[in-house]
Amino acid sequence: MEIFGWIPAAVIFLVVVLKQVNQYERGVMFTLGKFTGIKGPGWRLVIPIFQSMRKIDIRTKAVDVPDQEAITKDNIPVRINAVVYYKIIDAGKSVLEVENFFWATSQVAQTTMRNSVGEVTLDELLQNRAQIAEKIKVEVDKATDPWGVDVESLELKDVIIPENLKRTISKEAEAEREKRAVIIKAEGDKVAAENLSAAAKKLASEPGAMHLRTLQAINDLSSDQSNTTIWMIPTEILDAIKGFSNKMNK
Repeated sequence: MEIFGWIPAAVIFLVVVLKQVNQYERGVMFTLGKFTGIKGPGWRLVIPIFQSMRKIDIRTKAVDVPDQEAITKDNIPVRINAVVYYKIIDAGKSVLEVENFFWATSQVAQTTMRNSVGEVTLDELLQNRAQIAEKIKVEVDKATDPWGVDVESLELKDVIIPENLKRTISKEAEAEREKRAVIIKAEGDKVAAENLSAAAKKLASEPGAMHLRTLQAINDLSSDQSNTTIWMIPTEILDAIKGFSNKMNK
């Protein structure tokens, strides 16, 4: 009977002193307040009063960085937000070197985002979002390395600009499109004029060529039954055509 009396006490003792560390966790062990090592997955013996263990999740986490007010290099106010993906690669440092690594990582990301936006213009921010996000990620990763934190990626989710500026940008884009259209049309007119000039010179250099072109135009008009045309052809045209034909046959 005495043996059975010890069983509940033994169970309670084991529940108190045995701590389970899951596969996705690491246990940071302290003995008499001093860091004594990292415990891997499994059941770990932790002697009450003398020892303590803090479990750290080493899975990848996402930090949703809230909207940040920032001023671009060309003095445009914008609001940006981002998401940071990171994981703990050194559980000991994440406990010993920083009080709250989650909050600290978020604060570093916010500060770095504002500083990075201040180094670029609005056009650069909108056009090179991926490159700027990569630059912010590198800087945040460097700042969090002493805490045992590895920043895997950072993505800028939104770049919010004032409504009045949106309208201005839209008008500017429309004006730019109209400008390109005018330039393209002018270039087309120039090429067409050059081609017409070359054709006119060619026709003028050949006897009877202009008259033949006139006859071709008449033929084109007469091919449509809905067109009715009346032409007065001088006899000199026939002489010109005859001279042109004789030259071509030589």
